[in-house]
Amino acid sequence: MDQIFVSSVQKELQAERYAVRDFVHGNDLLRQFFRVFLFEDLPPSDRRPDDVYLDEVAKSSVYLGIFGDEYGWEDDDGFSPTEKEFNIAARHQKRRLILIKGREDKKRDPKMRALIRRAGDELVRRRFEDTDELLRLVYGSLIQFLQDRGFIAARDFDAAACEGASMNDISAAHIRRFIERARNERKYALPVDTPPAEALAHLNLLTGAVPSRGAILLFCDQPERFMPSAEVTCLHFHGTEVAKPIPSQQVYRGAVFDIADKAVDFVMGCLARRVEPGSSSVASDVTYEIPHGAVREAVVNAVAHRNYASKAAVQVMVFADRIEVWNPGGLPENLTVDQLRRPHHSVPRNRLLCEPLFLAHYIERAGTGTLDMIRLCREAGLPEPEFHHEGERFVVIIRRDWLTAEAMVKLGLSDRQRKGVAILRAEGRLTSGRYQEETGASRQTASRDLDEMMNKGVLERHGERKGTFYTKAKVMPQL
Repeated sequence: MDQIFVSSVQKELQAERYAVRDFVHGNDLLRQFFRVFLFEDLPPSDRRPDDVYLDEVAKSSVYLGIFGDEYGWEDDDGFSPTEKEFNIAARHQKRRLILIKGREDKKRDPKMRALIRRAGDELVRRRFEDTDELLRLVYGSLIQFLQDRGFIAARDFDAAACEGASMNDISAAHIRRFIERARNERKYALPVDTPPAEALAHLNLLTGAVPSRGAILLFCDQPERFMPSAEVTCLHFHGTEVAKPIPSQQVYRGAVFDIADKAVDFVMGCLARRVEPGSSSVASDVTYEIPHGAVREAVVNAVAHRNYASKAAVQVMVFADRIEVWNPGGLPENLTVDQLRRPHHSVPRNRLLCEPLFLAHYIERAGTGTLDMIRLCREAGLPEPEFHHEGERFVVIIRRDWLTAEAMVKLGLSDRQRKGVAILRAEGRLTSGRYQEETGASRQTASRDLDEMMNKGVLERHGERKGTFYTKAKVMPQL
């Protein structure tokens, strides 16, 4: 039987601790596999308390951290029991489940906020508002643990038969286009004229004579009839915040290949581009402010690895300074945000869905998608993409230029100079007269400010005398 070590500030979260213990011990399934350890359940002992609880962490299979507002009592080194328990669980490579009470972090002890941030970088964390939500999250996490250990057999979402669907819902044209592309991209063996049922069977996308959910997502014209959230919502905002009215909004539905392509085209259509004469042909070279490959990786990964059982859709938002891609479902239990920034194994949530995407060269098998995004952004002189795990959602943020708020702080730009940057973003260029008009600076002050921004690598000057204007430097300076 596996032990669950419950770690939290005892006094603050006593009710939640007892609720978890009573729930696990009272559940007909969970009590067959787990026992819960609470420090307060131990009888009196002559051992030091910290020796006891740290030994119990090492003996447990699951570390369940319930984090609230308080950090707790600190030892001489400034560490609370909760953080020491977290460290021991990490050192012994225990399955760590982190549940955070409340959505807002402002009222939390600074050290607890730091621990929550650290936990978010290392593993999956989820938030809850009440005991019912806490227990639901605990149950789902423990069931996943049992499935990973092979104690419970579970069929993947995309492998299950799609209820109400038949081969009449599969598009022969979609199948044919897929095979043509797979033969060109990966030397796929199936002939182009392979019958749909045979093609699905070859891809393990048939359950008896019924198409699986993966087959419907890949090759049905209207998969949303069976899975209503199988869509991508794209929005374009002129500012840096979500605000109405929304200038442009599209909802894309259809086969996975099509909605991924349309969503990428939507984003690229919102970005600035530069057209230059081709170096080796009569065709022109088009360069976008964000590399096409980085956008494609972010969108396709969201469509491929999202949780299709969720009622939420993939959401793609284009802002004046960034794009955001929201993927419902979050990261798999054994993959962390920190691991995405270095070579890591691929952990597909939808294995059967991902295989055709691989064969059509939409994704790779080696877990290189996030590394490719990082490389492409670096090569374009942009900040590295940001990856965030927010409860049941995974978010990718790609900045449209390197001059972020953080970069302006590091460069030491004044409030006046930041106003100049805002003009530059809105109008594409900046003149001394426009700078004076917007900031109220004198001609001499404006000249000094703009020269300083050039010296810091923020601006590039063009023209002479009255024709002088400034643009943002193409290459990010060393910060």
